[in-house]
Amino acid sequence: MTMTRGMMLGSLALALAMVAAPAAAQDATPVTIPVTLSPTIQGPQSGRLIVFAKRVEPGAKADEAIDTSPFEPSGTAIAARETTRWTAGQTAQVDGEADAFPAPFSTLPPGTYRFQAVLDRNHNYNYRGRDAGDLVSPIVEAALPGRAPVLTLATEIPAKTTEQALAQIPDVAMRDRLRANLAKVQPVEFVSPTMTRFRGQPTAIRGWVALPPGYGADGQTYPTVYSTGGFGSTLMSAQGQAAGMSGKMASGAAPPMIWVILDESSPTGTHEFADSANNGPWGQALTEEFIPWIEGRYAMDARAGSRFLTGHSSGGWASLWLQVRYPKMFGGTWPTSPDPSDFHDFTNVDIYAAKANAYRDTAGQPIPVAREKGKVIATQQQFAAIEQVLGPVGGQFASFDWVFSPKGPDGKPISLFDRATGDVDPAVATHWRDHYDIAHIVARDWPTLRSDLDGKIHLIVGTADTFYLDGPARRLQAVFERLGAHQSFTYVPDRTHFDLFHKGKDNTGLLDDIAWQMYRSARPATTLKPR
Repeated sequence: MTMTRGMMLGSLALALAMVAAPAAAQDATPVTIPVTLSPTIQGPQSGRLIVFAKRVEPGAKADEAIDTSPFEPSGTAIAARETTRWTAGQTAQVDGEADAFPAPFSTLPPGTYRFQAVLDRNHNYNYRGRDAGDLVSPIVEAALPGRAPVLTLATEIPAKTTEQALAQIPDVAMRDRLRANLAKVQPVEFVSPTMTRFRGQPTAIRGWVALPPGYGADGQTYPTVYSTGGFGSTLMSAQGQAAGMSGKMASGAAPPMIWVILDESSPTGTHEFADSANNGPWGQALTEEFIPWIEGRYAMDARAGSRFLTGHSSGGWASLWLQVRYPKMFGGTWPTSPDPSDFHDFTNVDIYAAKANAYRDTAGQPIPVAREKGKVIATQQQFAAIEQVLGPVGGQFASFDWVFSPKGPDGKPISLFDRATGDVDPAVATHWRDHYDIAHIVARDWPTLRSDLDGKIHLIVGTADTFYLDGPARRLQAVFERLGAHQSFTYVPDRTHFDLFHKGKDNTGLLDDIAWQMYRSARPATTLKPR
């Protein structure tokens, strides 16, 4: 469930200030923000036009960008609209009242604001933020209440190459090591017949492969790890992870294995390699097509006892679900901070409860979705509202619907909960339970699953997980314990969603431990040890 547009801690002071002034809102003049296209922008433009406004103190340090953050949800006001075939010379008026968060712009506390506009041409802002091809305006200051400034989209964000990303690393030695490791990893792309039939166009499973030192020199085969990324991960981040594993194996910190880092991003968020009514049969394509294909290309052991899974966050859920759904295929999974595996606790919501609501608990209190150092920093309703303004697809909650929900009459997934009221649809909750609630599936199918699944799950999560994901993990553990199963659950004290892997000075040290556990499972007689 990882969010990637930044992790800024903030207060709810802006939201509280707006609540404190209802009388002023009644008489406030509606705010519209005029946005134009620079004559340098060629051709008609279409996409989601988003305006950001952040209150600042006079003389505040300049900002490189004005953006929203799910970890400081009320820190920046946003408003948006759709645009089609928009050309230079035309002005698009963005309504700051209706499709806005956290409140109508006319009710924002008085002060100086910095405004910026972005045209999200690919409709992927909810997943990747501003991205290559998007158009952005300069930042303009103006006072509210008052007339909003005219914003002019004048710059197209260029695509960032791997070398440009490396150039941003200040440590020269680290940069050189990463460059050397990146040169070792290999891209893989397999056009899946199953997914191509489902989508009606060529659809590929893509990723990057990290090979062990000396690969191919002695003709031996290797255990294989399939790793999946979390929410916000991309093919480029998969390349970086593969390079990291290449370096770990070269140094002896990790054992010699073949790592396949898979990209599970999609236009609707993450598909999580689930067999989905909306996204398609990604799990089937992976297990029946991609894995046999890649085992024919690389020197892999090509047996269940040497095929392993891991992933973090949404990728952790994917690795857990794949092991449960295809237990004969894999020899074990090491999910870290996986998204909820028991939907009685789906980010603090029991979706099966009578009159379940995603926004308010039974006492009418807001349901939190993110915390930091024991303090709530965002609620379910705030997350959902931000997603709605930024666009209809690609956000975390919308992504869950695309993975888990049945398809509606309009060809889109039926939402688990009403975005205006938070009310949960019981029929959709039942569909989620029967197909994707891992705890429910394990309990229901244990007589069939036991022989192929028992002992293969090794879940790791922090007790202070940012998204409260230790809660559903404990529920899943309780199910296995009632069944008399032999799974491993590790709760790392005080670790969050973002520092779980830290060991000493190594920010990814936990991954070494996981790799050695996998290797010893595949090679129980090994005498090899980490250097």
